[in-house]
Amino acid sequence: MTTHDYDLRLRGGRVFLHDTGLTDADLLVRDGRIAGIVDRDVPAEAAETVDLRGATVLPGAIDPHVHLGKDIRVPRDREDAERETASAVAGGVTSMLVYLMSSEPYEQVHRAAREAMESGAHTDFGFHFVLGTDDHVRAVPAYVRELGVASFKFFMNFRGDEGAYLGMPGNDDGFMYDLLGTTADAGAMVNPHPENIEIVWRLRERPRDESQGALHAWHLSRPPLVEAEAEQRVAYLAAATGASAYAVHTSSAAGLDAMRMQRSAYPNLFVETCTHYLTLTTAAECGTYGKVNPPLRPREDQEALWAGIADGSVDTVGSDHNSRHRSFKEKDIWSASAGFPGTGVLLPLTLGEGLRRGVPLARLVDATSTRSAKLFGLYPRKGTIRVGSDADLVVVDLEGETAITAERQHSAAEYTPWEGTTAPARIVHTLVRGHFAVRDGKLDTERPQGAYLHREHSGAAALAAVEKEEL
Repeated sequence: MTTHDYDLRLRGGRVFLHDTGLTDADLLVRDGRIAGIVDRDVPAEAAETVDLRGATVLPGAIDPHVHLGKDIRVPRDREDAERETASAVAGGVTSMLVYLMSSEPYEQVHRAAREAMESGAHTDFGFHFVLGTDDHVRAVPAYVRELGVASFKFFMNFRGDEGAYLGMPGNDDGFMYDLLGTTADAGAMVNPHPENIEIVWRLRERPRDESQGALHAWHLSRPPLVEAEAEQRVAYLAAATGASAYAVHTSSAAGLDAMRMQRSAYPNLFVETCTHYLTLTTAAECGTYGKVNPPLRPREDQEALWAGIADGSVDTVGSDHNSRHRSFKEKDIWSASAGFPGTGVLLPLTLGEGLRRGVPLARLVDATSTRSAKLFGLYPRKGTIRVGSDADLVVVDLEGETAITAERQHSAAEYTPWEGTTAPARIVHTLVRGHFAVRDGKLDTERPQGAYLHREHSGAAALAAVEKEEL
């Protein structure tokens, strides 16, 4: 019986290494981890050798913002896990962080959601909890310590009965203040959904103007000032409490500028944008399929966000993936559901469009992988290619293209607002802990092997751990 030193050798690729950039090297994998980064002429016996033929090897993408389940609250069965994570790995995502939403205590919710994900997830996965009750806040230290969840969403717009359709109670800034202080003490982070809903309520009373199209009308109903004001408020309270705050799905120049201003005085503030704000605008032809909160914005906001990617003031790119069926979207702009699927296009669109715009590859890798790993307590296990890290890898043909269609996205939503778009990059292979989840563009439907990611800290506490590890 022949024995080998390694399980896999990836030969002939151009590997992205944080110290040197793209490097001609072979990768050696053993027991799901990177065991060697070697010159191409170094002898090493592996059970399997795959020739990458000069393709680019990047750290697997991390999607920090995903909603699963048919009602977007929690994944409940194998289909919720299998179909949406299939979409993710087909697009080069190897880990995702999924929002669980409930007004009940999270111990049982977490257990059931984890079991559903483990039954069919193609990616590794962790959770964020959406908090809305005082009992939730009191339980934060236990959630971090016992359940491995160290990041918590708070809907600033859930005032009155605004969140009732999702089973969430109303709240106020006093609740947010307590939550920020509690997470700071626990080494965790708050991910606020920043919208001033009182202003939105006032704007709802005004005549609706669809003269520039339905998506522009939706943008006017929740304009950038709604986002920017809320971001400033939560950022100021985060500074007052010593908390870390991560502004999810930043959509506008005004929102980004608000976070830049607050971060100049207090460092523990972080910014996420999403693929759709980088690649779709109010002029998009997708109609109500493109309805989302915050809304798609005009082109000048898109350009400001790309500038933020380039200069690092935008930390991460997520998808805000939502797998509600297309039937919830095929209505007018005012009654259609908000949100759409996107995890499968996060990497090809962000990477391809970013490179086309001249954004350095290192910045794009950081925004789609490394920074999320560092902020959410996954680094260096995830988010980098180095010896000892998980062999979470995406092999990309940067000269290729990806035709985006609903059929190819695998999602149960059965539509995509990017239908007919071509992304200027092609995913060749996706490896999750050394396993080919996607090989030569084909999904492994037989052996989804996603595992739960237990996280002990996020935000400033996670970054401090990274600094200590790298000393």
